[in-house]
Amino acid sequence: MIESLIREREFYRQEAVREVSSSWGEAQTLAGPILTLPYRTYFKNEAGQAIATTAYAHFLPEALNISADLTPELRYRGLYEAVVYNSLIQFDGHFQFPDLEELTIDPDDVLWKDVYIALGIPDMRGIEEGVDFQLNDQSFSFNPGIPSQEVLPSGISTHVALDSLQTGFSFRFTLKLNGSGSLAFLPFGKMTQIKVSSDWPDPSFSGAFLPDDRQVNEKGFEATWKVLHLNRNFPQAWKGDQYRFSLTKNVVPEPDYAYRNPEAPPGGIQNYAFGVDLLQPVDEYQKATRSAKYAIMFISLTFLIFFFVEILNKKRIHPVQYILVGLALCIFYALLLSISEQLNFNWAFIISSLAVTLLIALYISAVFKNIKLTLLMSLLLLLMYGFIFTLLQLQDYALLMGSIGLFLILAVVMYLSRNIDWYAFSEDKKEYTSS
Repeated sequence: MIESLIREREFYRQEAVREVSSSWGEAQTLAGPILTLPYRTYFKNEAGQAIATTAYAHFLPEALNISADLTPELRYRGLYEAVVYNSLIQFDGHFQFPDLEELTIDPDDVLWKDVYIALGIPDMRGIEEGVDFQLNDQSFSFNPGIPSQEVLPSGISTHVALDSLQTGFSFRFTLKLNGSGSLAFLPFGKMTQIKVSSDWPDPSFSGAFLPDDRQVNEKGFEATWKVLHLNRNFPQAWKGDQYRFSLTKNVVPEPDYAYRNPEAPPGGIQNYAFGVDLLQPVDEYQKATRSAKYAIMFISLTFLIFFFVEILNKKRIHPVQYILVGLALCIFYALLLSISEQLNFNWAFIISSLAVTLLIALYISAVFKNIKLTLLMSLLLLLMYGFIFTLLQLQDYALLMGSIGLFLILAVVMYLSRNIDWYAFSEDKKEYTSS
């Protein structure tokens, strides 16, 4: 029941994050720029007549350099907070003039007036200002939408004049973009170089490629990537939708949530996305779930201690008293969850454990009517809470330390119970019950 409550509260937080993200801008995965040439292609119908249709050829840049500066913010919805960001992203690079012979396209069939440059953006609501595309000494304005969605399903595009160009051309433009949780890129250049910097101190570098160089400290991070066309499984130019991919639009921050499409075939373009997640350093729900996994062990050990007190000190404990103590131990997890939504998790754990220990101590003092037993039980409870608290702070060694701790506890129990005559205890219990 406690784990169900934790999942419910976590779902409410995800809904709050989703609402903030949907208003501000969702996770962004940028793809491009990509150069698309429309051209005529012909086929014969059943009557043998030649029918002209329009097809598209797509070309990627020779060099692609991207520099992104992220300014993160925390936005609140009730008790919950979501990480959003403003970004200033500068693109520059170089295209070769399209090699039509490589794709067996007749230059006379190319619709030069309809050639366009496109940039894939999953959530268009995040665009803050107009975007001007500089092509050599020419300037063009990006417009919403992409004429052909064979490759990019969502984004901006602009028609460019290439018929007067017979050599390669350089480009540059600046994009101001809002997003939430994550910023990622596709390696569309023959050589793609990306630099991302921010004052967020807790980044997670995810996706197909890790940074070649990164610096992370309490003042923020800076990371750089260099990806070659040989590192990916799609070419620099192709026809049609052979290498189509989908820019995902998940809005709940999870690892790799902006990069994976479960329906994509292995090696698809979207599987080569990479970037950075702006992590929130403390997840009280994850820690509360981890602590709840020890609940059965914790309650069992507490009952075991009561059982040994009952045996060794001949103090009869009624099942109702066991139940009341067990309920108090369960209330600890409800207190931990509710207080951790208001305070730091560690403080929530300390407050909850002290409150429950004090409650049980006052109760068993009336049951045992023995100060030493009450103090001993209280100390053992605090030791067990301390053991769980220590496990929650560990990451790589939690399983190892938990296994060793349980082994030692079992060893102590076996040692203390080694001389107990359980048959005699059963007979004494029958005699006590009958009297």
